[in-house]
Amino acid sequence: MNRIKIALAAILLLLTALWLAADTLYPQPLSYFAFRAVFVQYSGVLGMGLMSIAMLLALRPKWVEPHLDGLDKMYRLHKWLGISALVVSVLHWWWAKGTKWMVGWGWLERPARKPGPGADTLGAVEGWLRSQRGLAESIGEWVFYIAVALIVLALIKRFPYHWFVKTHKWLAAAYLALAYHSVVLTKFDYWTQPVGWVMALLLLGGSVAAVLSLVGKIGAGRKVQGSIESLTEYPALRVLETVVVLEEGWPGHRAGQFAFATSDKREGAHPYTIASAWNPADRRLTFITKALGDHTSRLRERLKIGMPITVEGPYGCFDFEDAQPHQIWIGAGIGITPFIARLKQRIAHPDARTIDLFHPTADYDQAALDRLTADAAAAGVRLHLLVDGKDGRLNGERIRALVPDWQSASLWFCGPAGFGQALREDFRASGLPPEHFHQELFQMR
Repeated sequence: MNRIKIALAAILLLLTALWLAADTLYPQPLSYFAFRAVFVQYSGVLGMGLMSIAMLLALRPKWVEPHLDGLDKMYRLHKWLGISALVVSVLHWWWAKGTKWMVGWGWLERPARKPGPGADTLGAVEGWLRSQRGLAESIGEWVFYIAVALIVLALIKRFPYHWFVKTHKWLAAAYLALAYHSVVLTKFDYWTQPVGWVMALLLLGGSVAAVLSLVGKIGAGRKVQGSIESLTEYPALRVLETVVVLEEGWPGHRAGQFAFATSDKREGAHPYTIASAWNPADRRLTFITKALGDHTSRLRERLKIGMPITVEGPYGCFDFEDAQPHQIWIGAGIGITPFIARLKQRIAHPDARTIDLFHPTADYDQAALDRLTADAAAAGVRLHLLVDGKDGRLNGERIRALVPDWQSASLWFCGPAGFGQALREDFRASGLPPEHFHQELFQMR
């Protein structure tokens, strides 16, 4: 989370510093309309800069992953960039549109317009941009309303995922319209200064990202075709295990990573943690999904053996790689999935680390737990199973009591975000360095 906060703060500060090098929020003489003129420019640069970076992150660039600790963190930054752009854009809209309303209501008196340069004194580019101002303002206003509605829908968790995917894609078209608005209405002098150079690059990159999104090319170079080999259902857990055989092209993955799988183009791609180690000799991936929403609840009826499936990835940095001699794994509920993959890998390639695996669960299925117990024993991992209602709740104090050498360990958590945050704060308060707590933020919206 710290990387996300630092990245967001750095982006805001950089864009602000670039703009302040070209203009000021304290114009002289200072008046409402003088401040409005510069603030509309500043908020426009900031809002489009934030939105452009969010568009670039939507491409899922793999080179960014290590710097943000995984695609899950990258998507969290994408979300906060969108929220920040929304806030800035609302302020931008109010100072631009609200001022006109207040003049119309008689609350403000617009100062007399100063004569500007004649059209014959402007260059061809500046003259053309000035001729587009009326159209750009109208497009910007109406597309702003659409973009606000789409961003708000994206933030409503109850909004079905498949509709979220479809409507969120429309933001790419809205971005292209807003990029035109920005190019036309940005102060012309900015384009010859660093703020203009950076904005030109961001707008170009964001526009390319928007086009790739609209034509469905995001992640195209990382997609591999496959087919479903087997389906195993665990009714008591509401869990479905799907084994997929991939065609040539999968680069391999590390235990703990995830992939996007598409079994129905109308539904779109869904992210799933990979629950198997990679063996290039058989090219099989295992996904374990729990019926938690509309899509996952329908999988057991929709998926059939032999059905074609597209897999994109791998993504994520939840890969258990650190220098600590001891690791504590906490897989809560369906969060056990990446640890199952790591158990399989450890069975095939043992290492010297000592591992304690905690699996708190509200559901009980003897066959599934027997498989987990057998894998943990074969991998040399100490398994601590806690079933709700029988074994009590798991917390930091209980973990520290069962693992006396926890201070020399790293913690790897996958499960409900609130539970993970509570454990993180508990262990930090007890002296565990923040960098030793790793959490998968497996939320793609």
